[in-house]
Amino acid sequence: MKMAQAQNDNSVVATPELSRRQFLKVSAISGVGFSIGLSFSHAASAEAQQPSAMGHFIKIAKDNSITVVIKHLDKGQGVTTGLTAIVAEEMNADWAQMRWEFAPADAQRYNNLFWGPYQGTGGSTSIANSWMQLRQAGAAAKAMLIAAAAKQWAVAESEVVAENGQLTAAGRKATYGDMAEAAALIAPPEKPTLKTPEEFTLVGKSVPRIDSKEKSTGKANYTIDVRLPGMLVAAIARPDKFGATLKSVNSDKARAVAGVESVITTPRGVAVIAKNHWAARQGKQALTIEWDDSQAETRSSTQLWSDFKALAETDGAVARNDGDFAKAIAEAAQTVELEFEFPYLSHATMEPMNCVVDLQKDACHIYTGSQIPGIDQYVASQVTGLPVEKVFVHTQFAGGSFGRRAVPDSDFVMDAVVIAKAINGAAPICMQWSREDDIKAGRYRPMAFHKFRAAIDQQNGISGWHHRIVSQSILRGTPFEGLITGPLDFAIAEGGANLPYQIPNFKFDGHEAKAGVPVLWWRSVGHSHNAYATEVFFDEVAHAAGQDPAALRQQLLKEHPRHLAVLNKVLAESNWGSALPAGTGLGVAVHESFASFVAQVAQVKVNDDKSYQVEKVWCAVDCGVAVTPDVIVAQMEGGIGYGLSAILGEAITLDGGKVVQNNFYDYTPLRINQMPDIKVFIMPSDVAPTGVGEPGTPPIGPAVANAIRSVTGKAVTKLPIGNRLV
Repeated sequence: MKMAQAQNDNSVVATPELSRRQFLKVSAISGVGFSIGLSFSHAASAEAQQPSAMGHFIKIAKDNSITVVIKHLDKGQGVTTGLTAIVAEEMNADWAQMRWEFAPADAQRYNNLFWGPYQGTGGSTSIANSWMQLRQAGAAAKAMLIAAAAKQWAVAESEVVAENGQLTAAGRKATYGDMAEAAALIAPPEKPTLKTPEEFTLVGKSVPRIDSKEKSTGKANYTIDVRLPGMLVAAIARPDKFGATLKSVNSDKARAVAGVESVITTPRGVAVIAKNHWAARQGKQALTIEWDDSQAETRSSTQLWSDFKALAETDGAVARNDGDFAKAIAEAAQTVELEFEFPYLSHATMEPMNCVVDLQKDACHIYTGSQIPGIDQYVASQVTGLPVEKVFVHTQFAGGSFGRRAVPDSDFVMDAVVIAKAINGAAPICMQWSREDDIKAGRYRPMAFHKFRAAIDQQNGISGWHHRIVSQSILRGTPFEGLITGPLDFAIAEGGANLPYQIPNFKFDGHEAKAGVPVLWWRSVGHSHNAYATEVFFDEVAHAAGQDPAALRQQLLKEHPRHLAVLNKVLAESNWGSALPAGTGLGVAVHESFASFVAQVAQVKVNDDKSYQVEKVWCAVDCGVAVTPDVIVAQMEGGIGYGLSAILGEAITLDGGKVVQNNFYDYTPLRINQMPDIKVFIMPSDVAPTGVGEPGTPPIGPAVANAIRSVTGKAVTKLPIGNRLV
């Protein structure tokens, strides 16, 4: 892929202020970076650091602080804590001495090991792909410190004890910081000895989040906090229909607004540049623009649904075909059919998209929270004409993302760079989206239509299952299209085509619908709607067969012990099958996503006026080794809240191609009083860690819907549910 090649070409990228602290010397440790000393400058960094397959991750300062270089974006999911804990564990460090910093954009050193040449954060891979890499880095660093101490003290390495950030032997004592410079001269071990799980003192234990203090005191740097001398602010007016282009603009009134510096056209609209955000916003509103809609998407949501449903009546691309579904349905004792509608969804991050660009004569500095910084580098290079190695991405905390900051065409970063280029770098540019920009001109989770048929045999078992989906492809037409290896974009099929239930005749097919609405991965991607549709339909089939939905799941998951274990856990904790007050029901769902297994039971109270409350949720998660349990619990709780938000009240709808919603008054995320009581249970495991950022989201929707069905007898097949049941 062209983008992959461009990213791979960027093998060494120096950044100004690589570290908050000052460091002098860098040497490779078996492919792992180990930094020590007193100073580290932009000018010297390229020569001082040699590329390595595993990256440069550990820095020890004279004050005995240990800084872990974090190659993943922290957008609230806690990787600054989890990744740092892995290193601290293997180094036998004291948690109080641990620090962190974001890595520069450098795909050769800091690539996501699951993504090949890309440095990126997503797919719940941060801990999973870094687990062994950082353990080896920490173990190698500890071994070199021990060897240095043994040499200085003329003792055997076996006599040196490394504990709590200190080295001791034969009555001698030194901190890691004291011994760091000598350690850098020691040859690294080829295969550093890793701890056994029984030796862990930090991994699996709750440690204070390393970013809590700076976030709670307002010291944490988000893009919205970046202030550069002379910085101007830009706001962009965009067409109200996707695919429309600029026909004409009159900017006289905008230029007359106090504080407005200039107005320029961009590939995506018209930008007003001003001294502050308010002036830019007022100038934007004063523009008189005529758009050319000839190539725009002009269908309303009703027409799109009609087109999707018509497509669902035809055979789709087959992603899985076991047995003979046609024979099973022909011989069935009874059949069950359901259809599901899922609307477009906004990511609705608390911090709308933003980016600061400081374009200089020979360099471009980008300040933002990006999930794939190498793409931002490449796009900025194309816009500015600068070499990729002269584009520096300074990663900031991100106030949420849920996939929105992983954009194949780098949309919001490109906007900022285009504007900076248009004014020839006369001033740094802050491009700040408003909430209305974010809702009306964003990238959305694709709308999806699901059509199901199931066959029930004479013994009341599920003998056949057919799942057909119609949705837009996220990957087609992007640099990532090459990842599609089958006839259907896997982001459409995931969570549906790989259903674990033992059903002998199983078919999954689908259509990649065409629409002009821009789409993007949204927290848990295809799992977000496939889990809902499959688990709700499963309950419908179970009831038709006269079976308890939980018992039938247990029966059909016997070959999948990890699914079964989390299911059994939540059934036990929720007292499944016990008597409940009138109007109260329990619903269950179990789903695997991103190699983690999550089961949830929801308790819902349905009132006489058809209003309802989600009262309680029990959640069991198997994510392999639980590196930081508190973070895992928080991610499950956050994922449940995010999933609830979507199914209860969120939808992006179109009227003549225009997005109807504007802000949080009509695109309604979950309110705090709607959050249920949640209990999270982490399953013990000795397998490598897997993801937790997304897997908590898919099961909550079907668990709630199944609880409602247990009370009303009617499946919830159209989202959002709204304030009252239909």
